[in-house]
Amino acid sequence: MLRYQTVLWTFSLLSVAAGSDFKARNCSGVKEASIAKGFSFENVPLQQMSGDHLRVCPQGNTCCSSEMEDKFGQQSKLELENLVDETSKELRSTFVSRHKKFDEFFLELLENTEKSLNEMFVRTYGKPYMQNSEVFQNLFAELKRYYTGGNVNLEEMLNDFWSRLLERMFTLLNSQYVITDDYLECISKYTDQLKPFGDVPRKLKAQVTRAFIAARTFVQGLSVGREVANRVSKVSSTPACIRALTKMMYCPYCQAMPSVKPCNNYCLNVMKGCLANQADLDPEWNQYIDAMLLVAQRLEGPFNIESVMEPIDVKISEAIMNMQDNSVQVSYRIFQGCGQPKPSGMGGRSTRGVSDVFNARFRPYSPEERPTTAAGTSLDRLVIDIKEKLKLFKKLWSNLPEDICQPHRVTAGNATDDDQCWNGHTKGRYFPEVMKDGLTNQVNNPEVGVDITRPDTFIRQQIMALRVMTNKLKNAYNGNDIYFQDSSDEGSGSGSGSGCTEACVTEFDFASTEAPVVGADRSGSGPVEDSAAATHPAPSAALLASLALSVLALHRLWR
Repeated sequence: MLRYQTVLWTFSLLSVAAGSDFKARNCSGVKEASIAKGFSFENVPLQQMSGDHLRVCPQGNTCCSSEMEDKFGQQSKLELENLVDETSKELRSTFVSRHKKFDEFFLELLENTEKSLNEMFVRTYGKPYMQNSEVFQNLFAELKRYYTGGNVNLEEMLNDFWSRLLERMFTLLNSQYVITDDYLECISKYTDQLKPFGDVPRKLKAQVTRAFIAARTFVQGLSVGREVANRVSKVSSTPACIRALTKMMYCPYCQAMPSVKPCNNYCLNVMKGCLANQADLDPEWNQYIDAMLLVAQRLEGPFNIESVMEPIDVKISEAIMNMQDNSVQVSYRIFQGCGQPKPSGMGGRSTRGVSDVFNARFRPYSPEERPTTAAGTSLDRLVIDIKEKLKLFKKLWSNLPEDICQPHRVTAGNATDDDQCWNGHTKGRYFPEVMKDGLTNQVNNPEVGVDITRPDTFIRQQIMALRVMTNKLKNAYNGNDIYFQDSSDEGSGSGSGSGCTEACVTEFDFASTEAPVVGADRSGSGPVEDSAAATHPAPSAALLASLALSVLALHRLWR
């Protein structure tokens, strides 16, 4: 009797539960919610039916047809793309706008500086300058070509500028002689030894080289950051991810609970699985941001291109005056080294006429005369602004799940013990722990099946792009310029079948041009090098071959 009463009591409870369950799961609100979300389903069941046809959502009683589940999957993929796009929008717009602003500033600064120099030199030196203005035009053309990515060796280019200027001035100041091209070539060999322009070339070369390396590399860094952000923000979802998204975002509709939002930790696990490869970008991204901040500090301080370029007309004029003051001694030493040139046969004409033209002392612009600041701002203001922005963007890619799983975007709230949210099966608490960031940590993700053995090659390409740029930025911080030689370059020695993976540094052949060291004396480099070669003879070919074979053997052993 007691057993019969127990069975009857249990049956009664199940009947009540089933009745209440049926009432709670009426499908009347699903159609309205679907229309509000933009769906145009032809047939939405008025009451739940068997869910055997479903492939993603729970297969018990359901309000969803196969058509609805398919469209929910398509919408889930689109919504993830939109969420990542929205979350990274400020980052992308910042890199686009700041790259444009810095580029505009540097180009306009170059144009203003060239215009300022030209106007002042025309006013000060007149005809002698105008007859030789292409020397200065070439200087600015090469500086612009370097800044815009041209293959220009700054140190060699500046040395060449001073050599050309020496040739032109020597010719002007010695117009009573016939100065041939061969003689000019001889003169150029003595530029470093004579120091006809005083200490100005050495100081200016150090300042210009460091400033342009920093400016160009920083703008290149902004360009790389912009491109990486644009590419990574375009998400490519796996089928497993789309299934997990559909289950999280739209399976509540099938359970007649369209207003119930996902639990926060549930959302985090889904997003950490779907965006695992994006999170793997973060370590390299953070190093890149740190390197950008370092170069930004240089732009504010000793590598400030604005403070270098604005007074360049004054500095070059100072060099010209040094040459003028020392013209007799310079000419005498050139005659000693290159021989006495032939007279021009113009009746013993002296150089005094031309020399007097150069005697007009250079007067720099007063503050009110100097052209307006480039791009309507200053470098200091631009740098302060970009530094504040860059600091905000650290850890952006690993923080995407947290940024997306916000109540105003996806979830019901942040409470971990909330039982009023969708946990993937019903309305209730979500108990699994939240996975850590990155691909390898998704091996046990309870929501998304992630193949941790197959990293996204597209993301790996972006990681390499950041790694290369970070290396360039670190070198620019030290005043060094790095450029990358293609494997087809002569002497690179690289070819197919090397077995080097994308992580191999040897994929790139680095060559650097160091900024000149202030105070270094290079006048006696030739004899010193000769004596060093005599004291330390070159190793034999056999010795070099033996060393190479030993290194190769050790390399293979280590591998």
